[in-house]
Amino acid sequence: MIAPARILSIAGSDSGGGAGIQADIKTITMLGGYAMTAITAVTAQNTIGLDAVHLIPTETVIAQIDAVVRDIGVDAIKIGMIGSAGTATAVADYLERVSVPIVFDPVMVATSGSTLADEATIAAFGSLMALASVVTPNIPELEALGGKEAVLGHGCHLLLKDGHGEGQRIVDRLYSPKGLVTSLEGKRFDTSDTHGTGCTLASALACGMGQGLPLVEAFNRAIRFVRLALLEAPHFGEGNGPLGHQQVRDFWDEDEVVPGISFNQVTVGSSDYTASVDFYKKLGLRQIVDSPDNGYARFEAGNGATFSIHSGSESPNDAVVYFESLALDAWVKELVETGIVFDRMPQDESWGWREARLRDPHGNIICLYHAGENRRYPPWRIN
Repeated sequence: MIAPARILSIAGSDSGGGAGIQADIKTITMLGGYAMTAITAVTAQNTIGLDAVHLIPTETVIAQIDAVVRDIGVDAIKIGMIGSAGTATAVADYLERVSVPIVFDPVMVATSGSTLADEATIAAFGSLMALASVVTPNIPELEALGGKEAVLGHGCHLLLKDGHGEGQRIVDRLYSPKGLVTSLEGKRFDTSDTHGTGCTLASALACGMGQGLPLVEAFNRAIRFVRLALLEAPHFGEGNGPLGHQQVRDFWDEDEVVPGISFNQVTVGSSDYTASVDFYKKLGLRQIVDSPDNGYARFEAGNGATFSIHSGSESPNDAVVYFESLALDAWVKELVETGIVFDRMPQDESWGWREARLRDPHGNIICLYHAGENRRYPPWRIN
């Protein structure tokens, strides 16, 4: 067994579970890392706001970090809410001797609008930015830090989050001191369930870097994880709700998928999109894709299997049965050698799947495919 990457989160505790240490632990765990913590503050908060903050003494924060580093070791560090200027300085002094990737999320204001860092603490952020591999401010935080050039002047990379921007598209950008490295663009989701997005992104990035991913790959995966967690938000609370970390299941290594053939889905025709959607929701299926313009909806059963309706190219009376294999082309080749005839050999489709099609002796349509994460999260749902 390969040991998981050890990721240390230095951040505040969120009693509501949506942000801070709690979001970091969920993110790191779902991405296959081993989460460790040094708590800088205990907060009483929920989706509506922040009721109380108790700062952990600086010496106790450092003791937590030292206990972890001395015994377990660490592969990457994420820093979030730091608590005080004294703690920021002390943490920076300690981390000078730790040579691992560091992601610093300069938390100043919670999603609810509550202040989490005073002016003295923000002023002390310079010592942390000087150590960080990547700093991940949102637009208001970047302004408070003096702007893009001021952050990059510390020698770190800058992941500039666009969640506070305007327009229907979000563009998250990654800069090095030499300029733009890469960017990712996606649609802006119409949701208020955004509590903990910054914490989730920073810890996902730290986890990827601790696992040895190149920075651009870690950036891409972290952004995608946040977007999927937004889509899976459980809609808890009356304010800015938490993300659905526990529902993001497409990041497991493919070696963990059941070998051989997997029965994954049935798609049936539909002559009335709205009526069909209502019918299958009443049966108890959870709708995970709603694309009326394409006449397509996908549902999920409790065991993770999916079911779809499509008022498109297939006859309303035709059903398509889907079987997935990680080694699609080799599987099809073996079947052809046994005499099975295919209507369509494996080919890449515009929706992200690789498919081959044939019919059983009765004439039922059979699709053999490999979709991976695109089965549950097709591109049109997240991009």
